[in-house]
Amino acid sequence: MRTASLVRVAAESILVNRLRTLLTMLGIIIGVGAVIVMVAVGEGAQSKIRDQIQGLGTNLLVITAGSSSTGGVSGGAGSFNRLQVEDAEKLEREGILLSGVSPMIMTYTQAIGGTGNWRTMINGVASNYPLIRDWSVEDGSFFQESDVRSMRKVAVIGRTVAENLFPDGDAVGQRIQLRSVPFEIIGVLAPKGQTAEGRDQDDVIVAPYTTVQTRLRGRSFIPQIIASTFSPGDIPAATEEIRGIMREAHDLAEWEEDDFTVRNQTELADAAQSTTEVMTILLASIAGISLLVGGIGIMNIMLVSVTERTKEIGVRMAVGARRGDVLTQFLVESVVMSLVGGLIGVGVGFAGSRLVADLTGWSTLIEPATIALALGFSASVGIFFGYYPARKAAGLDPIEALRWE
Repeated sequence: MRTASLVRVAAESILVNRLRTLLTMLGIIIGVGAVIVMVAVGEGAQSKIRDQIQGLGTNLLVITAGSSSTGGVSGGAGSFNRLQVEDAEKLEREGILLSGVSPMIMTYTQAIGGTGNWRTMINGVASNYPLIRDWSVEDGSFFQESDVRSMRKVAVIGRTVAENLFPDGDAVGQRIQLRSVPFEIIGVLAPKGQTAEGRDQDDVIVAPYTTVQTRLRGRSFIPQIIASTFSPGDIPAATEEIRGIMREAHDLAEWEEDDFTVRNQTELADAAQSTTEVMTILLASIAGISLLVGGIGIMNIMLVSVTERTKEIGVRMAVGARRGDVLTQFLVESVVMSLVGGLIGVGVGFAGSRLVADLTGWSTLIEPATIALALGFSASVGIFFGYYPARKAAGLDPIEALRWE
């Protein structure tokens, strides 16, 4: 029997009892829809994390302080700080694979100006900070190297600070006061959004690191140094290059451990991606149980169908149908039922994903591979759970089948 004829006969047999067929497919519909929704939530989370990691900067590398140990007790990362501006300058001079290097001098203080005051983070950085962080200026301009050398009291503010101090949108050219020091606002940074940890990146004021160090912080050691590479492929080699330069700057012997730590966004992305991938697989596995339940429902209905159509099977065999033809016919009916249920489930999955996104604000992402996987799995369920009833139908004795009442 040709494939088209098999599908037509299968469709006619399925449509004989439409309500029963719909109830049978319900498990497949729910299963496929649940798989698509769960995977969409997981993929959306992964996509959002990728965007957030990328938002930290272009090929970003972060050098932080190392750890101290007293009496065999480690103080943890950052407890032993020997980072200085001179380290950043040395990296800038000698780093072949580094496209930019900047000190990061951070402090919190109250910003006074505009319509009131706002407590925020102050970042003292170099003039190439926008390049390293891949962060453009939306209004105004960023300060220049000459501003850094002359310790000019200028600042570029984040969108959150601008909205709270200057809600009318006229921040550029205004003055703010940071710890009794007046700063002129020369620019407003483009919105950056939250980090993976939920911190608002736009709640920040950026100023020349020389000004922040001398006027606001007053310490010789700095919390961080940030750098960027020319391409993602340079990150591993650049990390080793930074280690070599920093060890030389800190005069460390071969047997001494690093008194600093170098991290990159790839490590952050890999850790976050691994977590979300595990969660996606877990959610999809839980949803996949619905498909198995749906498959059991199909097997039950197909067994009932074999019993109801025993005489029909006997007639078919009597007029020349082979056992393989009967097996194929019932197997096609099972697969058609699963695929139709799967297609309806895809529609349910799309609607469910949209509903989840609207109600919770979560990001959802449906990849074509997810749809193909769900449909392929539903067809496999039809074959797996439809084979036993089909084999039972093909194994009937023609004479006994004809006598069936």
